Amino acid sequence: MNKPKLLPYLEALFAVVVWGASFIATKIAVGQISPIAVVWLRFAMGLPILMAAVIMRKQFAFPKGNEWLYFALLGFLGISFHQWLQSNGLQTSEATTTAWIVATSPAFIAILGWLTLKEKLTLTQTSGIVFAMLGVLIVVSKGDLGSLSIGQFGTTGDVLILISSVNWAVFSILSRYGLKRHPSTRMTFWVMTIGWMITSAAFFAQGKTAELALLDTHGWWAMIFLGIFTTGLAYIAWFDALSQLPAAQTGAFLFIEPPTSMIVAAIILNEAITWASLLGGAVILAGVWLVNRQG
Repeated sequence: MNKPKLLPYLEALFAVVVWGASFIATKIAVGQISPIAVVWLRFAMGLPILMAAVIMRKQFAFPKGNEWLYFALLGFLGISFHQWLQSNGLQTSEATTTAWIVATSPAFIAILGWLTLKEKLTLTQTSGIVFAMLGVLIVVSKGDLGSLSIGQFGTTGDVLILISSVNWAVFSILSRYGLKRHPSTRMTFWVMTIGWMITSAAFFAQGKTAELALLDTHGWWAMIFLGIFTTGLAYIAWFDALSQLPAAQTGAFLFIEPPTSMIVAAIILNEAITWASLLGGAVILAGVWLVNRQG
């Protein structure tokens, strides 16, 4: 008997919409407490949910030998450093701009795959990378490409978000080895756990615990959304969808994430939807589509 096909599509849609809205929640949270406190609390909330999913699926197992070091590297890159970059970036970068820049990660993954893994990079994919980068320039310059000639590349936050996009590509390339040996849910749990532990060391060393009292109602709702939904439920839903749908179909849902961020940011943060954001975003998505195009 074939499994019903509607549920995995709904799970994929749920995950990308939640991830799209996460930039807005993060921007609200970093307006009240430090970025490291946001990262620490987010994963403190989300990890128990992910652990429950791993145990319920009977996938729990401890890393062996050198896998601890491997997961520690991934945890630092994919959780501690990556979330630090994005949380700090969102202090000065608009949520909409962040979402569009983050959408370029597949282009950087393709470049790194070509450089380090000797993967083939076709003319179509190369054109897609150029398109994606052009789209970023349009977005961060707010349509004034002339400002780039005098060294003005958006805000400091925009630069940090771009670095996070490259960093995520590095993390993704390094993750391929582990995904051949572990179920994605288990691997994600350990990467998140170790990354959270690294963040915890800095969080407590800097004495940031008192900051949690600074969160107001809006701040706590933002953190609950980031912890429970973004870090916990969305990842579970995404992995469920990946296990039942072809990778190409699931990956196509990621194109929904940046427009979701733009709409939610306009409603909640009153960020303007500009022609530069729409044009630059469209160019980025076109480029990423070309990068992911088969054949």
